[in-house]
Amino acid sequence: MAQLNYSDFYQVPELKFDIGRLRKDLDIILKKKGFTSPKGVSNFGAISLNQIPNDKNSIKGNNVRGVYWTIADESGKEVTRDVPIDESKYTQLVPEFENTYFNEVYKTLSKKFKLGRVRLLLKEPRSTLSWHKDPEPRLHIPIITNLGCSMVIENVAKHLPADGHVTITNNTKYHNFFNGGEQSRIHLVACVLENPFQ
Repeated sequence: MAQLNYSDFYQVPELKFDIGRLRKDLDIILKKKGFTSPKGVSNFGAISLNQIPNDKNSIKGNNVRGVYWTIADESGKEVTRDVPIDESKYTQLVPEFENTYFNEVYKTLSKKFKLGRVRLLLKEPRSTLSWHKDPEPRLHIPIITNLGCSMVIENVAKHLPADGHVTITNNTKYHNFFNGGEQSRIHLVACVLENPFQ
């Protein structure tokens, strides 16, 4: 991916997916994973689309989260959380996504970008992520969202609509995400291994 000069929110031109098909197949996946129970999403949920080939452990526990840095208290000291992940090893679609539209989306994205982990990230209503930074940028395709959802990178907040467009965000800067609405927010999120923001 060529180096580009653009803001920390970059909508990829001429790349758009069918939001209706994404939502239809999302419903199937959420039912399989038990996210449609009365409790739904509890704080934060993640469903992996890809894995290290034939390694089911690569989509469990700390491997779903991965390393990040945060400023945890008033001392202002940066601390490391979780464990580093070798993103380049995540090259195999998780089998349950093979007969879904997510397979087509994954193949299209993989042709255009060097990707690491690709996940469905779910955030419960009226909640926020920590103030943190990640090792690499993230590619977002919002699937379920509301006007109370925004991503904040440093001091800039932006709502990403669920309209099929693809946005790359500069997660190597301090950021968070908040869902101020009354429904769960669900994005397809991929780690982008060639940083276009450098």
